[in-house]
Amino acid sequence: MHSFKSLSEQFENHFNKRHFPLSPANLYDAAQYILKIGGKRVRPVSVLMACELFNEITDDAYHVATAIELFHNFSLIHDDIMDKAPLRRGMDTVHSKYGESTALLAGDVMLVVAYEEINKIKPSTLHDVLTLFSKTAKEVCEGQQMDMDFENRLEVNLDEYIEMITLKTSVLLAASLQMGAILGGAGKGNQQHLYEFGKNIGISFQIQDDYLDAFGDPDKFGKQIGGDILSNKKTFLLIHALSVATDQQKRDLEQLMSGKDEHKVEKVLQIFKDCNVEEWANSLKKKYADLAIKHLDETAVSEQRKLELKNLTHLLLERNT
Repeated sequence: MHSFKSLSEQFENHFNKRHFPLSPANLYDAAQYILKIGGKRVRPVSVLMACELFNEITDDAYHVATAIELFHNFSLIHDDIMDKAPLRRGMDTVHSKYGESTALLAGDVMLVVAYEEINKIKPSTLHDVLTLFSKTAKEVCEGQQMDMDFENRLEVNLDEYIEMITLKTSVLLAASLQMGAILGGAGKGNQQHLYEFGKNIGISFQIQDDYLDAFGDPDKFGKQIGGDILSNKKTFLLIHALSVATDQQKRDLEQLMSGKDEHKVEKVLQIFKDCNVEEWANSLKKKYADLAIKHLDETAVSEQRKLELKNLTHLLLERNT
């Protein structure tokens, strides 16, 4: 089994090319731009890792991994527009650099090219992979809509938020692992365990992401600190703070989240600290990480072969970027 780092390098060598025509330049340069920004490539490499868990990595696995990365970046372009985010991985977002209309089209064409990549795989696995990919694409859109809807609601409970995060973030990692397992020839039971492993890792990852958005080092995190607060997002942190806050803290939070206080971010963060959000977030993150590992343990392959996926789990959940 290759390590995540080794497969990341292999995927980067495969993926680091121009995926779009030269003309019209305004459209395709915008699409190519976000790919050059880079990223961890966790989802496409997960396809390769899951495939290798059961068999050798095939050309089909690289086609699907490429499709996953293109789809992921399509969703990021649209997500950044909806969030009005100025930065992505420390660089201008696509809509900031090229304008919203071009960014929308660039995202759309990336989705089309992602389907073209999947259509290159062998007919024996095409139906199962395409069905799962399409189901996942719809779920990601549903999760994004829920996320936007939550911005206009005064209260969102934890179960609702976890459902939203599962759809918006976790299902793509889960599906990446299951697609890799399909390509590797895994049975339905093993496919499902890997899906649940990825889904729970994704939830745990998002808890960490919410935490870093509020308390991370902007130079390391690569995004605007407090962006979720400025966008009035109902994050794990806010939901928990509202559930344990004093009446006065709750009134302050609700006023801050609905107003335009120039010190909004620092005031909200102070309430988070007073509500011991960090300790709670770490506990919840561990709960989902443990559940993920349980499903990986139940996957019917040798422990030695599962070691690199466990290493990936630690890499994702102990990060500060």
